[in-house]
Amino acid sequence: MNREQVKQLFKFLVSIYPNFEVSSHKLDVWTRMMKDMDFNRVMAKAETYVTENRFPPTIADLSAYAPDENKHLEQMKQWKREAQQVPDEVKHRFRQQLLQLVQVKRQ
Repeated sequence: MNREQVKQLFKFLVSIYPNFEVSSHKLDVWTRMMKDMDFNRVMAKAETYVTENRFPPTIADLSAYAPDENKHLEQMKQWKREAQQVPDEVKHRFRQQLLQLVQVKRQ
């Protein structure tokens, strides 16, 4: 999250908790601590939090990170793109050699 997103979060929290303290130091600290968090997920947690709690949240109460990138899926997509560039003749030759290998191993 960036500073502007933390400001939006603070505006939301102040509208629910009028005694929620806002200062430039607090804004700096929360921005630094939340820099790797996902804004939409944090706001969703904040909306749930305020419906269930009488007191303002801490950073820990609202912490929410984006899911890790699925590197395996990206690798498979890359392989598919690369396979599409292989000429049909090469694919045909490969299939023929694979079939021959399977027949030899069956015996």
